[in-house]
Amino acid sequence: MNKAALALLALLTPALARGTMPDWLVDPVPFAATILTNTDRHTVELNNGLVRRVFRLQPNAATIAFDNLMTGAALLRSVRPEARVELNGVSHEVGGLAGQPIHNYLDASWLNRLKANPAAFRCTGHHTGRTRARFAWKPRRQWMTQDMPWPPPGVSLTLSFEAPPDLARGNTPGRPAPATSGLVTVDVHYELFDGLPLLTKWIVLRNGGAQPLRLNSFTSEILAAVEPESNVDPTDHWEPMPIHVESDYAFGGMSTESRAQSVRWLPDPLYTSQVNYDLKTPCLLECRPSLGPDQILAPGGRFESFRVFELVHDSTERERRGLALRRFYRTVAPWVTENPVLMHVRSAQPDAVRLAIDQCAEVGFEMVIMTFGSGFNFESRDPKYQDRIKELADYGRSKGIALGGYSLLASRSAATPADNTQGVPARFGVMPCLGATWGQHYLAQLQHFIRHAGLAVLEHDGSYPGDRCAATNHPGHRGLDDSQWAQWKAITGFYQWCRARGVYLNVPDFYFLAGSSKTGMGYREVNWSLPREYQEIIERQNIFDGTWDKTPGMGWMFVPLTEYHGGGPAATIEPLNDHLPHYETRLASLFGAGVIACYRGPRLYDTDATKAVVKRWVDFYRRHRPILNSDLVHLRRADGRDWDGWLHVNPALRERGLAMIYNPLREPITRTLSLPLYYTGLTETARIRVGDAPPCHVALTRNHHATVTVTVPAQDRVAILVESPQTPPIAPKPAR
Repeated sequence: MNKAALALLALLTPALARGTMPDWLVDPVPFAATILTNTDRHTVELNNGLVRRVFRLQPNAATIAFDNLMTGAALLRSVRPEARVELNGVSHEVGGLAGQPIHNYLDASWLNRLKANPAAFRCTGHHTGRTRARFAWKPRRQWMTQDMPWPPPGVSLTLSFEAPPDLARGNTPGRPAPATSGLVTVDVHYELFDGLPLLTKWIVLRNGGAQPLRLNSFTSEILAAVEPESNVDPTDHWEPMPIHVESDYAFGGMSTESRAQSVRWLPDPLYTSQVNYDLKTPCLLECRPSLGPDQILAPGGRFESFRVFELVHDSTERERRGLALRRFYRTVAPWVTENPVLMHVRSAQPDAVRLAIDQCAEVGFEMVIMTFGSGFNFESRDPKYQDRIKELADYGRSKGIALGGYSLLASRSAATPADNTQGVPARFGVMPCLGATWGQHYLAQLQHFIRHAGLAVLEHDGSYPGDRCAATNHPGHRGLDDSQWAQWKAITGFYQWCRARGVYLNVPDFYFLAGSSKTGMGYREVNWSLPREYQEIIERQNIFDGTWDKTPGMGWMFVPLTEYHGGGPAATIEPLNDHLPHYETRLASLFGAGVIACYRGPRLYDTDATKAVVKRWVDFYRRHRPILNSDLVHLRRADGRDWDGWLHVNPALRERGLAMIYNPLREPITRTLSLPLYYTGLTETARIRVGDAPPCHVALTRNHHATVTVTVPAQDRVAILVESPQTPPIAPKPAR
């Protein structure tokens, strides 16, 4: 092997730290992102000690390494273009190198023999910098666990490409000539963040020519990844990739499917030496919209794609993967750490709203939402009505309570239903088009009402779910092919406008990366018509299941203080004082998880005794807010047969951990538990307080577990507080 090949091999071999590598989930500080440029090797490298991505710049720019430095594994097996754009009906590669003999792996000795595709956009240079905010955000720090930096710190790299000469002259041999005669450029942007194995990528296309340019479609990421398994036979079940990929082009639900609108793991047609007999191994990542965007760029025009986020995993263990994903959301969408205590008031009449505000202020709630069915009308253009709502919002602010309201978008025809004549039905049966005149006026009306009344929260039901519209007479889009992109841009632009004003967003859809703070934790609404005793167990099951990939603050639950979806007296908490033990169980389950429910009803309490119970648990949440909104480690799922519970952990806090242990049985239980304290950052001993008992020092096992014996009264709960042994003790106030 020659000297150049040996040098490239050294470049592609991870420089793993000697000894024990720090765990970024416990201490992210050592892992600052850097950019290394080597002019002799024509390479530039993004590296934060956890992952690195290396680009060769000659004879064209392409990714030549993507390495998991936590495990030492290569993630890339083959060189591909950095992007692909279809312009005026002709597809063009952006960057890339060709000539790799096989695609199972990338040998460093091959790199000097790879050639540029003469028809591809060619790299003209690169520049580096720091990360930038995707949009403006006005934090509501009183609702947050801790201050979160925005933008997240890290480094940026931009690779600049311009059209090949034949394209610039409008003369591509053997292809239809695109209708452009000037300079067309593509910038491929990367950002690598401090403290976690995460990159983001997007492209920007500019039309420097004298004629309009049509962008039919684009693929902003093409990654020939190493397959996690070799399966000869046909199968529908492949091992998951060690990379979690999602984009902010997400809509249509509260779960994984909505996140994957633009993310596709496909068979690789070049990978003919793979093990799978049918060549179907899904190991080629392509990120592109399913339709369009079909955008016209006028001379001097600019188009920016969605952002793709790539989080590299260092484990197959479910809890660790979930912790990594939750750290990702806290980092790139820090508004999800805003977690106000809120009430759903069921009537928007002024007296009812003032009563709700007064009661919320008395017990420590922080927000009132005039919810669905309350009569609140966000679309009213009556100045007198808007003034009345403004008076209520002003009254709420005087009491420290944020006020906002509910608006329905999907599952309604409104004035201009989307034209779904192309055979793709609306997700909720019927949906107005946000590109129609009605849609434009609707979003403008919400903005006007929020500004005029000073509203601090929008509960937006049926947010844009990804529907298409084939109408050709709407001002916001030309037809079917650009309809999905135009409507996504409209709704995300509106949500980002809200975020810049500090307006909190409750949205039952996956718009976290565009500004939303909360969606459903995961539940079935009709379950709240079941008898009360069933709801208690189901609620904790929903929380346990929903927090694998959501932080506690990202998902709401529901407490129907009055009848909801039927069920009669057996399902109803009102009169509240008559069902106080059940009410307290609900409060303890939710606040003990750091999960905020929508408390729907006319009031939060009806007697002094009820008020005292509500206030006790709100005080518990607000006193321990930082740890309760931190990462959650799953202990035992509720099944009604024995104890259940979870453990909150945060090595950066004074309170390193807080476990909640629930006893659903009709008799007291005593259990010896092994608490996993690894993610608290404690290594040898911990000061632990069980309930109201005095704290004691507990030695940790070699795997960072603490053995604790707890007695939990019948149908009750116990809080276990974990502190560093070097930290002065906190006053003993954990609730039972």
